[in-house]
Amino acid sequence: MKKIYGLLGRDIGYSFSKGFFTEKFTKENLDCEYNNFDLKQIENFKEVINDPSIQGLNVTIPYKEEVVSYLDNLDTVAKEIGAVNVIKFEKDKKLTGFNSDYYGFTEALKPLLNKSIKKALILGTGGASKAIAYALDKLGITHTFVSRNPDFNELSYIDLDEDIMNEYRLVINCTPLGTHPNIEDFPNIPYEYITENHVFFDLIYNPAETTFMKKGKEKGAKVSNGLQMLILQAQKSWEIWNS
Repeated sequence: MKKIYGLLGRDIGYSFSKGFFTEKFTKENLDCEYNNFDLKQIENFKEVINDPSIQGLNVTIPYKEEVVSYLDNLDTVAKEIGAVNVIKFEKDKKLTGFNSDYYGFTEALKPLLNKSIKKALILGTGGASKAIAYALDKLGITHTFVSRNPDFNELSYIDLDEDIMNEYRLVINCTPLGTHPNIEDFPNIPYEYITENHVFFDLIYNPAETTFMKKGKEKGAKVSNGLQMLILQAQKSWEIWNS
């Protein structure tokens, strides 16, 4: 029986994962298939998992947190993060949630870091941002969330001034602003205070260079998109499914 893997999300026609795994299965001559499961609501998840040929799933926005209540177990990292992007179908049919986003982000970020980077701003507070925060904790980098509707201990975009931008040298975009087709959009931060000492990391991979990244580059900042992170988290997903 052909093994089925797939991506759980909403409005995911653009999916990186489908292309990545389809190419992998073809190259390695594996009798596997990777499908997008585009769900209008998380309740439809039950219909997906009834298919006995499904061996593993990835999860993307907006379900990384919502899916947790449908799982039997969480590994320790996913539990700590509170968000899941990999589901393993165990031999006893139980579902275990994992998070490989933090691994992909950590390994993609490491080459960009320098000793002057002690603090990071995380733009956005969705499911992906939780894995980013966890990774920064493990790297010993202090972080603060920036939100349009800030909660306790979070900053709003209007709070960002020269002092804050000088202090926080790493800026990570976890919002969808700038994603294709709305490529002119960008997070509203004071780019005039960005220097060559800053690093801009955008979780978006399409387009390859977002407006956020361009604005950082203009000021001399090191920039990266989310492609390497995606590749690394996908490779880790495959490891998890086959462990």
